[in-house]
Amino acid sequence: MATIKLEIVSPDKVVYAADIEMLIVRSTAGELGILPHHAPLVTGLIPHAMRVKIDGAEKMVAVGGGFMEVQPDKISVLASVAELPEDIDADRAQKAFNRAKKRIDDYRAGGEDINIIRAEAALKRAAARLTALGKHGE
Repeated sequence: MATIKLEIVSPDKVVYAADIEMLIVRSTAGELGILPHHAPLVTGLIPHAMRVKIDGAEKMVAVGGGFMEVQPDKISVLASVAELPEDIDADRAQKAFNRAKKRIDDYRAGGEDINIIRAEAALKRAAARLTALGKHGE
């Protein structure tokens, strides 16, 4: 089967690099599936768990947003945060999710005065981590 090079980079390291069969991402324009020989593309990414198809299996990678450039032979993901499931602390991710959800619920109930945009972004990042672990749907 044909493959395409994938490189996922965060500010501090190369998080993942491999020849893959397909990448499924959530861009600012919607969900995209990238196969080998895809047309050139540049798009923003929202926080989510990317799905990497390789050797007939699927691997998840949590990203906190960023950009993706696609060329026919290479996908480059520049993420603000990117984590493989084995690098995610499940307990910490669940606590972050619960904390962000409570803050948003309190805000909507008229209780807490918070920066709702930051709280919603924190909730999305935590949900991406949990989804990458297979513990929570986005």
